Amino acid sequence: MTNRIARWQEALASVLTSVLVPVLPSVLALLLSVIAVDARAEANALRAIDVVREGTQPQLRFQLRQPLAVPPSSFSTASPPRIVIDLPDTVNATGQPRRMIERGEVRHIDIVQAPGRTRLVLNLRRPMSFTTETRGRELLVVLSEISSGATAAAQSASVASERSAIVDIDFRRGDGGAGRVIVDLASAQAAVDVRRQGQAIVVDVMKARLPELLRRRLDVKDFGTPVQAVTATASGDMVRLTIEPQGQWEHIAWQTERRLVVEVRPLQPEDRASGRGYRGEKLSLNFQNVEVRALLQVIADFTGLNVVASDTVGGSLTLRLKDVPWDQALDIVMQARGLDMRRQGNVLWIAPKDELLTKERLELEQRAQISELEPLMTETFQLNYQKAEAFQKVFGLDGQPGRGSILSRRGSASAEPRTNKLFVTDTPARLEEVRRLIQITDVPQRQVLIEARIVEADDSFNRNLGVRLGYLDLNNARGTGPAGINLPGSGRLAMTGNYQGVGEQTGQAGVTPGSYSPNTQFVNLPADRIGSNLAASIGFSLFSAGANRFLNLELSALQADGKGKIISSPRVVTADQQPAIIEQGEEIPYQQATSSGATSIQFKKANLKLEVTPQITPDGNILLTVDVAKDSRGIAVGTSYAIDTKHVKTNVQVENGGTVVLGGIFTQDERTNIAKVPLLGDIPGLGALFRNKSQLRLQKELLIFITPRIVTDIAGARSASQP
Repeated sequence: MTNRIARWQEALASVLTSVLVPVLPSVLALLLSVIAVDARAEANALRAIDVVREGTQPQLRFQLRQPLAVPPSSFSTASPPRIVIDLPDTVNATGQPRRMIERGEVRHIDIVQAPGRTRLVLNLRRPMSFTTETRGRELLVVLSEISSGATAAAQSASVASERSAIVDIDFRRGDGGAGRVIVDLASAQAAVDVRRQGQAIVVDVMKARLPELLRRRLDVKDFGTPVQAVTATASGDMVRLTIEPQGQWEHIAWQTERRLVVEVRPLQPEDRASGRGYRGEKLSLNFQNVEVRALLQVIADFTGLNVVASDTVGGSLTLRLKDVPWDQALDIVMQARGLDMRRQGNVLWIAPKDELLTKERLELEQRAQISELEPLMTETFQLNYQKAEAFQKVFGLDGQPGRGSILSRRGSASAEPRTNKLFVTDTPARLEEVRRLIQITDVPQRQVLIEARIVEADDSFNRNLGVRLGYLDLNNARGTGPAGINLPGSGRLAMTGNYQGVGEQTGQAGVTPGSYSPNTQFVNLPADRIGSNLAASIGFSLFSAGANRFLNLELSALQADGKGKIISSPRVVTADQQPAIIEQGEEIPYQQATSSGATSIQFKKANLKLEVTPQITPDGNILLTVDVAKDSRGIAVGTSYAIDTKHVKTNVQVENGGTVVLGGIFTQDERTNIAKVPLLGDIPGLGALFRNKSQLRLQKELLIFITPRIVTDIAGARSASQP
């Protein structure tokens, strides 16, 4: 008996060893998954959002899985009007990132999940006061009008926010290859707008300053994240950060106190394959020939959502999915059976595509019929910054054929120019659309101060050298023949010229009739005058022992060096995309003959003119169409004058407050003139007595600068226009 029991024990041990050892890893993995599920179940979650009572303003109730262990933190912003509530240690189980409300002053609620918290962003139509109250597993938010004291506090906060600044901008690599842009703000109340714009993420911080040190472009390609670069720029009273990711990605942003974090994560392979981002919790499905309605019930139980399936949904399906987000699994099921869904809050309505399209078409037809029967209303709109006729024409309210209109078929509109009012008659929905467009377009036009500088500089150098050489023989000065030198025999070498006597040259005697012959000069190449300046001269006389024969030498020289600079600075203030012109100068008269032979007086302008049309770009730069001219009176031509013209016309883009050179002209003139007696002027050394030499060097330079500045207020425009 004992041996039999021992054999049974050995057999049982071998069976257990052969059965349990192979499945032991699977059993352990199952236990770990159950523990993980239990751990996730212990985390708090936001399950639903309801409007509990309609009144002047709605009251919002946020349903949680568990009561909050820590009270939620909250704050509000005035521009844009928002209320932000942070739920600590809470995840988003509603399955949607945004909940549309459109009741009272609440537009919609954005639900942003971040590590360790979930942020609720209530987007309002205007600033509101609020209170929060925790009731078990519910969080109640009550909105109310802002009191006068709260208004003053909001204004004080607005003034404080105007002085806020960006303290630092940093970039770090997060988990899973995510890139994090970290912005440190000077104030926790700074108004921040984060949005996706094309293939970039744009972060606008309102009423903030950006230090010069942070106005830069960060190249972060080496971090191995989707983010390639981060650019920080300042435009007026707004700071803009442009994040440039690459590839397929998704982003999330959150703010803690004075720190704003924008995280860009790469999409998972299954998300990239589907062309869309799936964010649902992952599940595994393995069914053989299961009914579609039963499969939808499994997904509804897993997500906690309410699923309503149409009676026409049927059929069976075989599928095997492992670690797939539940929203992707639902998408696969609907594509396989030709289904589609419509989502309202936490309720999913699933039906065949044709059935949904037919129902929606019928709803649209019913709305169109209701709009035809809906009573008309008339409303008056006051326009402040634009003409009512222009608004009426742009949006097709004037009833012109072939032009689209925002009014219904029965609607009409008329403008009153004297009071600049617009009278619109249409259904309430169309009137609300007109009101929305007026709020967007009827805004004050921004102004630009344009300053131009025209700099003219010239540098001139002129040098003239000349000589006069004469001979006088007093022995024959009073004779009848000319002065000269007696040659051996009966010959005589006469020397003639146009120069007077030595006394007149040296200043020792005046010119008296018959004193001596003035015809004593035979080289006459003096230095030329420069403008109104006469050349300086020095004279020498060499005479014989008896003071009867004189050799007269006069050297003349003149050197002029001049530098000049003319700066003209016209400036003008104009509205965005509006042309402006400013000019100053004179009009020069001239005679013009007609075909009949009569003459008439015409005028031609010689003035300084600045003509410009600015256009402010969305990124804060300025596009300019510029025409700058500086004309002046030139040389006399008959009874009139020539016009010296300096003109530039171009299109250029300039940053706000920056200076650009529109153009420049540089001219240089160098001349050397030599007048000499042939042969004698070429003798080395001695030839200088028989030639005249002049040198001229003239340089002129013209530069045109322009500086545009965006004027933020009228007082600033008045002070900026003063020189």
